[in-house]
Amino acid sequence: MALEWVVLGYAAGAEAIMLLLLTVPGLNPLRKGLISVTRNLLKPFLSIVPFCLFLLMDIYWKYETRPTCESESCSPSEYLRHQKSIMKSQRNALLIACALVFYWLLYSVTGLVVKVEQLNKRVEKMKASD
Repeated sequence: MALEWVVLGYAAGAEAIMLLLLTVPGLNPLRKGLISVTRNLLKPFLSIVPFCLFLLMDIYWKYETRPTCESESCSPSEYLRHQKSIMKSQRNALLIACALVFYWLLYSVTGLVVKVEQLNKRVEKMKASD
């Protein structure tokens, strides 16, 4: 696995962990710190979007220039290598999709959690003024 795929995998994993920590109930004492860390990391993680587009173009280019192995002139080892290449491309496309979906979910959930925190503060303020 090339370095760019490892980096994308770690980024998707970090997004998934942050998303999980933000949505798990019962972490209210840690939630304020998690929100600030996540909000500060959203801008650097935005670089995943063009990176994923670049990797998607790389997959497409490899797909277009890959030699086909459909005739009977292919040896079993060439056929196996062809099938492995297709499976790697599919796995990498799935990784790209996961990274983009996790970023979008993290962005949306963080926004919702911030709004909920603001509304909770307003409710407490209204209760205190009554």
